Amino acid sequence: MLWIKALHIVFVTSWFAGLFYLPRIFVNLALETPGSTTERLLLMGRKLYRFTTMLAVPAVVFGLVLAWMQYSGPEGMKLPGWLHAKLLFVVLVLGYHHACGSLLKKFERGVNQRGHVFYRWFNEVPVLLLLVIVILVVVKPF
Repeated sequence: MLWIKALHIVFVTSWFAGLFYLPRIFVNLALETPGSTTERLLLMGRKLYRFTTMLAVPAVVFGLVLAWMQYSGPEGMKLPGWLHAKLLFVVLVLGYHHACGSLLKKFERGVNQRGHVFYRWFNEVPVLLLLVIVILVVVKPF
């Protein structure tokens, strides 16, 4: 089980690194006027989003395997309250990840309507989600 936990932590950390950086690319895209730099930023964004998606899959899978190994028994799954809350926030992270993909597609089509200030605030969302998830996992408040 420790190997699964270690792999889960590595993939979650890597996934979040991508989620922290991708909106920074959006900030720069929102500041750019169309040109060669824009194409380079779009290429970086596409590659990062694809790579980040590949990291999200094992992060989620290893997390589910951990939950199954720890909390399943003859009477079925008995998840503690903090884990229910964590799973809710993981779903929110997946939604944020999907939103990043949608925003990237808007930049690619040239139909972005938002300015760099929006993306600076948008960039803070994964920090807050990670903070809540880590507190839930470490403190186990309920």
